[in-house]
Amino acid sequence: MNKTVALFGSTGLIGSEILKLLMKDDDYETINVITRKKVTVKSKKIKNHIIDFTNPDGYKKVIKKGDVVIASIGTTQSKVNFNKTKYRKVDYDILLNIAKVCKSNQASSFCFVSSAGANEKSKNFYLGLKGEIENSITHLALKSCLIFRPSLLLGKRNEFRFGEIIAQKIMPLFSFLMKSNYKPIKAIDVAKSIVKERRKESKATRSIILIYFEIDIITNLLKKTTIKLWF
Repeated sequence: MNKTVALFGSTGLIGSEILKLLMKDDDYETINVITRKKVTVKSKKIKNHIIDFTNPDGYKKVIKKGDVVIASIGTTQSKVNFNKTKYRKVDYDILLNIAKVCKSNQASSFCFVSSAGANEKSKNFYLGLKGEIENSITHLALKSCLIFRPSLLLGKRNEFRFGEIIAQKIMPLFSFLMKSNYKPIKAIDVAKSIVKERRKESKATRSIILIYFEIDIITNLLKKTTIKLWF
């Protein structure tokens, strides 16, 4: 392919794993890594673009026609001092602006990470917001859009999240009692699924939206379920 991929969220739990995979993937010649601060990962493929995420003009200079765009971004309540308005600016506004630039600049596809249980009508703020951004982006009618909905992520973060660490220790012990799409999943498996499914989707001849509920397709430990909406 020798395509160019733009990656938002390369320092996060999933994004960092995606970056490692893309560096080894011969399908991609250039990896445009969009960050707030300079990345330490070194590769001839990587071009680091440091931008202001609140300014969509920064995206327009990076996302080009035919590019693959992957976003694995998000914040936490503690990072924004439990301010829902600030939380929304990251998890909704920034993601929607990226998608809009994908539309205007004719990116070949847009992949982003949402959450299991995402539902615009949910009374839970986090799940409601995830559902809202899913709906807003799908209504843009992008050429191709892939949405991934993992549950609790297993893996080592660069930041300390006390509640999540406890959950990572406890939830796997009771995963056999959970509905399959709410079982904990390794971040590396989510990353592998994104890269693998993006490659499969690129062979499609029509625009498509894929919503993945159970995406541990690498090890086949979970059954994969998708919703396909053809346009």
